[in-house]
Amino acid sequence: MPSFDEVLKEAGEFGRFQKRVFFLLSQTGITFSSLFASVVFLGQTPDNFWCRIPGAAELSERCGWTLEDERNFTVLPLHLGNESVSGECERLDVTWDTSVSCTSPLTRYGNHSTGNLPLAPCHNNWVYEQPHSSIVSEYDLVCANAWMLDLSQAILNLGFLAGAFILGYAADRYGRILIYLLSCLGVGICGIIVAFAPNFTVFLIFRFLQGMFGKGTWMTCYVLVTEIVGSDQRIVGIVIQIFFTLGIIILPGIAYLIPTWQGIQLAISLPNFLFLLYYWVVPESPRWLLTRKKGEKALKIMRNIAKHNGKFLSPHYSEITISNEEVSNPSFLDLVRTPQMRRNTLILMYAWFTSALIYQGLVMRLGIIGGNLYLDFFISGAVELPAAFLIIVTIDRIGRRLPFATSNFVASIACLITAFLPEGIPWLKTTVATLGRLSITIAFEVVYLVNSELYPTTLRNFGVSLCSSLCDLGGIIAPFLLFRLAAIWLELPLIIFSILAAVCGLLVLLLPETKGISLPETVEDVEQLPSHFGKCGKKRKHRDTNSYI
Repeated sequence: MPSFDEVLKEAGEFGRFQKRVFFLLSQTGITFSSLFASVVFLGQTPDNFWCRIPGAAELSERCGWTLEDERNFTVLPLHLGNESVSGECERLDVTWDTSVSCTSPLTRYGNHSTGNLPLAPCHNNWVYEQPHSSIVSEYDLVCANAWMLDLSQAILNLGFLAGAFILGYAADRYGRILIYLLSCLGVGICGIIVAFAPNFTVFLIFRFLQGMFGKGTWMTCYVLVTEIVGSDQRIVGIVIQIFFTLGIIILPGIAYLIPTWQGIQLAISLPNFLFLLYYWVVPESPRWLLTRKKGEKALKIMRNIAKHNGKFLSPHYSEITISNEEVSNPSFLDLVRTPQMRRNTLILMYAWFTSALIYQGLVMRLGIIGGNLYLDFFISGAVELPAAFLIIVTIDRIGRRLPFATSNFVASIACLITAFLPEGIPWLKTTVATLGRLSITIAFEVVYLVNSELYPTTLRNFGVSLCSSLCDLGGIIAPFLLFRLAAIWLELPLIIFSILAAVCGLLVLLLPETKGISLPETVEDVEQLPSHFGKCGKKRKHRDTNSYI
């Protein structure tokens, strides 16, 4: 009986069929990255808003005030009396009297300066120039409630984390394409509910669910793509990241053309319904079918792949075998029981956490530094495009470890320099920050590949799922770290990012180099991988490429 890899080689490892499926599934990266970074535009803080005094409606009706009049009579006196108070988060705690004059509602206080009058914090009574431009104005996420914007992004990342485990398990049990299609349906439905959520609680619940299903689409599309190509085509896992970057580039254009947050939310959610059409053009993973003892269906799909690739599969094939000796109920202890495995696991967990935290932090930082948000976001996204090409050019020539470490070091230096550059030279500050964004993107994309290459077949799926879950943990922490530290000093988050990236660069130098080495099949193979800057060890015959995030 031939092995799956032998049959795939005969049917074509990356022919017309795989290229078509790769292109179709890669579109998922565009919608997923738009969801991933959407908070930058959904959560823009309005430029002009102010606190409305209690009873303002009655006063305005009695005096015939417009909203502008109301602001001039009730908010401007506060600012004139105390220039440090803008009237956004505090109001005068006084009795407003319009019985004498509608133009002087503070007459009863005589010559008292408004700076000496008592103040009260504003509670759920803000007026916005553009009330539906963002979730901030929609749900009053300003002043003491500003932390709730951080919470909305943390909840999305918590959904990503839940999706990685729940839908990752479901994809292993019920099939890749089924979970992919259900996830696409879930993203679309939850996205619509988020857009029309009647309150912030409903918004958070369905944003969590949209994150969970969104991670399901991205994870299963990655799995499907990597499982239908040959062992020499591991690079598709890097190339698919280009479509993630395309989503980042397209997002500011969508936000620029659509003035309301509901419109942006619908624009990034509704395309997921189109992916349901893949039911008729994307098959189930034949590798997964073989692990579920469905060899006849797998063979039928392989014959179809061969036909589309212009190849001919031998009619004598009646059964396919696959080496897939999974550890029953693997646990974290299996990943740290031996020295090399333990070192790899701990370093990879830190690398996932750091890459995600810094990447997402730099993306969201664009929303708080001023300037032209749409143009800056577009440029920072466009600069990510060379990342995949740089990886493709370097990893098979100089290896994985050196580009991995170098990208972290460059990101660290760029963040540090950006923090201390003067505001008077914005072009230089933007250029250095952009270099940091490119570098951390390279690190983020390399960790996808390296993670799958450093675990044996028997633990690969579990190991990659566990380590990559730290990515979502970093995403949960990122908004709180960015926005709360930026409130102390705008550049303080960059100092933290710099330290984290520098430590990561040093740690990844301790990982084995996997250039030119087949994927390990056992824990013993991992323990024998060349470490540090040693020479590559003996190549092993490769039997299984069932690796994914």
